[in-house]
Amino acid sequence: MHGGDRVAEVLQAQGVPFIFTLIGGHISPILTGCKARGVRVIDVRHEVNAVFAADAVARLTGVPGVAAVTAGPGVTNTLTAVKNAQMAQSPVILMGGAAATMLQGRGALQDIDQLSLFSSVVKWSKSVRRVKDIVPSLEEAFHQAQAGVPGPVFLEMPVDILYPEDLVRQWYAKAGGGKSLTGKATGLYLKRHVNRLFAGADKVQPGPRIMIEAPQPDAGKIAKVAKKLRTAQKPLMLVGSQATLDAPGIDRIAAAVEALGVPVYLSGMARGLLGKGHPLQMRHKRRMALKEADFVILAGVPCDFRLDYGNHIRRSSFYVSANRSKEDLTKNRKPDLSVLGDPGLFLRQLAAQMTPLPGWDEWIAHLRARDDARNVEIGEQALDPTDKINPLHFFLEMEPVLDDNTILVADGGDFVATAAYTLSPRGPLTWLDPGAFGTLGVGAGFALGAKLVHPDADVWIIYGDGSVGFSLAEFDTFARHKIPVIAVVGNDAGWTQIARDQVPILGDDVATVLGHTHYEQAAAGLGGTGLPLDDPELIPDVLNQAKAMARDGQPVLVNAILGKSDFRKGSMSM
Repeated sequence: MHGGDRVAEVLQAQGVPFIFTLIGGHISPILTGCKARGVRVIDVRHEVNAVFAADAVARLTGVPGVAAVTAGPGVTNTLTAVKNAQMAQSPVILMGGAAATMLQGRGALQDIDQLSLFSSVVKWSKSVRRVKDIVPSLEEAFHQAQAGVPGPVFLEMPVDILYPEDLVRQWYAKAGGGKSLTGKATGLYLKRHVNRLFAGADKVQPGPRIMIEAPQPDAGKIAKVAKKLRTAQKPLMLVGSQATLDAPGIDRIAAAVEALGVPVYLSGMARGLLGKGHPLQMRHKRRMALKEADFVILAGVPCDFRLDYGNHIRRSSFYVSANRSKEDLTKNRKPDLSVLGDPGLFLRQLAAQMTPLPGWDEWIAHLRARDDARNVEIGEQALDPTDKINPLHFFLEMEPVLDDNTILVADGGDFVATAAYTLSPRGPLTWLDPGAFGTLGVGAGFALGAKLVHPDADVWIIYGDGSVGFSLAEFDTFARHKIPVIAVVGNDAGWTQIARDQVPILGDDVATVLGHTHYEQAAAGLGGTGLPLDDPELIPDVLNQAKAMARDGQPVLVNAILGKSDFRKGSMSM
């Protein structure tokens, strides 16, 4: 049994169904070991998408997602995705290959100081130096990724701890120094080094699955929140991604939000928590609602740029924050009452104390009327004539095409922001976006992970024509691994979200102009199916055709040619 087999045994014991990778000689034993033990190996075309896919698996299952990449550039290619996982608080385990332990720092192939690169973007990192340390180190990685505030971890695996012992001994024997006294001394030193590498390896066996309990919120503080909430006239809740970390228990969290009876805005992974069209969920004019509310709960939502650093919340409101992170609890604005702990548990325990509910019907009706009025405005703007397809009209036509078993992956700027106003996620954990980092390029990786976790779901990527350039090559991955996702590209021939600011402010469209590229032909060339769309009247037909093709096993890309729209005029992209 080699070191790669030991890695695979730990992954098997921890319930990991998939490992995402791009092949490299440093990590081959990990992948062969995984295949032999039933851990499905999914190889991608760019390492960043391996981590994005692992991130999606983690978000949708609660089990840390796992990726393995080769040394040097393989590792550095993942940095953006690892940082994205850190900011999204997603438990991801990245294993990186490395030069042999005796060759590090001597100019070996792809040998760099990898741990220092990750020091600011992971919760924990380690370089494994002996075969017997593989199992406990990887198990510690699973613990660290899930404990407290979840996040990514990095484990460096030198090549000489992964390959079979007899082969590694041959490598080091060839590196000996010959028959001279110095050569013999070198040979003896290397032999001792190899002995140390493999000593005690067979005595370490994988342990049981590591299950981390979510941090419990303080019961006394929850009682205080409940008491104060009963006196509120205009309460409002914002629920974010951190409230959904208990993926297996997501239905109980949704039930708690519903039972509280407080009007709510959902963001990030919490989009879709209450399903489609729930009377408590509001989508528009959040800033106005926050300025009117007299009691505000942020459950797993920090006061960052998305809330104007806390300024959206009225100063006279009673402000409650529930969060796993001490830093995020008080970021930019100190709450009147802070509750350190899992926000999902906070909502469940708060709901248990809120019977009978106070009456907030008038307040809810006020917010609902404003929400409905905004929907009417959007519907009217969708009728505005444009060259080719109005993006609002596109999504209003797409909405009835989506079935209940749908997962939406958001990857883009202007087009995706328009989708957020118009498309309704069908249920909990059916909307995937990058999170606070605002990363472009998550689409293919997220969709890959989502379709593997939920093979019977329709997985749609909502791409901008800028973002599709980051991961279009993964249509090859979809085709090879028979993963039939559907991608829709909003093709308006430009980086429109940036142009909305740049052109009126600076008077120049430099670097914001693209072309009406035939992305559907590229997808077809990579093994998928491509469908062009430039006629508004054909939107339902083409989208239903794409859905049918995907259900027949084909990955599909719809290239929707858009006209220019003023729907998001004045929106800032920084």
